[in-house]
Amino acid sequence: MKLTKDQVAAVVNEASAKMGDPNYSAVLVGGFVQAQTPVAQFISAHERELGGAEAIVNVIFHCALVAQAFQRAGGRVRTLSYEDLDAAARGEPLVRLEKAQLPLHEFIKANVENEEAQKLFALIALAIDGAS
Repeated sequence: MKLTKDQVAAVVNEASAKMGDPNYSAVLVGGFVQAQTPVAQFISAHERELGGAEAIVNVIFHCALVAQAFQRAGGRVRTLSYEDLDAAARGEPLVRLEKAQLPLHEFIKANVENEEAQKLFALIALAIDGAS
């Protein structure tokens, strides 16, 4: 399912509005970790490339927003497996995401500074896209 720029923007704008609530990001990240344990473990395994625990939480937060965008667009986001992540890892994830889901690619480039985090985030976005 192709997401539109408006669908992604709606989720991002809502998240921005809720960031004043200190519990919002903790609940969003915690919920994603519980629902997507293999993804959270996969992200955590990249701690060295990402630069530490804060960067891991940042990637998980943004992945949770992507999952919300797919859910609100009518997609069902099932728990991803390591096989889903392996399948999404083929080729250059940012280039593939730009072709598959341009609004998500633009979101990543605008909101994630670390290049390794961008690649990891794009890979997970592709896996969510492939599974929804």
